[in-house]
Amino acid sequence: MPMLDVDGISLYYNVKGKGIPIVFIHPPLLTNSNFYYQKRELSREFQVITFDIRGHGSSQNSKIPITYNLIVADILCLLDYLKINKAVICGYSTGGSIVLEYLLHASERALGGIIISGMSEVRDNLKDKILLGVTFANKEDFPILALAISWGNSNTKAMFNKLFQDALKGNPENIKQYYLYSLHYNCTDNLEKIELPVLLVYGKKDRQFSNYADLLQEKLPNRELKYIDHVKHQIPTKAAYDVNNLIKHFIFAHNEMNIGETYL
Repeated sequence: MPMLDVDGISLYYNVKGKGIPIVFIHPPLLTNSNFYYQKRELSREFQVITFDIRGHGSSQNSKIPITYNLIVADILCLLDYLKINKAVICGYSTGGSIVLEYLLHASERALGGIIISGMSEVRDNLKDKILLGVTFANKEDFPILALAISWGNSNTKAMFNKLFQDALKGNPENIKQYYLYSLHYNCTDNLEKIELPVLLVYGKKDRQFSNYADLLQEKLPNRELKYIDHVKHQIPTKAAYDVNNLIKHFIFAHNEMNIGETYL
């Protein structure tokens, strides 16, 4: 099992394939397993990098509270270890917020960003959902939370079993910290500073996130918004074919990403 030591914390990571590097970032409680279909398909043409955030899955628990700055710093350490100068940074749900944080503070180490069902801030009913995650992120209720999130992101029984077993390895306190930081994060006023290309992918049936898609579409100067017709929020697992094709087209559409010197 590949592990990277970051300031005394062991982070689990996985690298598959060769080519332009893509780093995938998961939301609270879920793990790198949520990107199973991206690893399987996109690694045929790209170098797919996944990892478990501190206190999630096979990564060690964090004594330092989980923040987006900490996660970005861990990604940079991983890229340094892999001798990668620049990568495409892709995040799902709250992982999309971390993409924005990365592009705002480490743009020199990015080729571009991909946000899947993500947001720059949390509003209205989404606050209630995240607060529910905070409430259930304790030893007693944690298995219920893990079951609900894993089931919601599963498209097969095998996928559910994998997501659920990996979720149960997580540390409730670190997961609670991730939820809480996501609840209060807001970078909307800084979005105009992001000059790199950003792909926005949302499910057409995901009514709760349509406002976030519109907001990013309005504020980001170099963005491309795509909707997938038949899906709600859980795109990486439930619309893998569509999102993988969108990712391929986005990367190949930007010529600067195809020059080896830009990322090695």
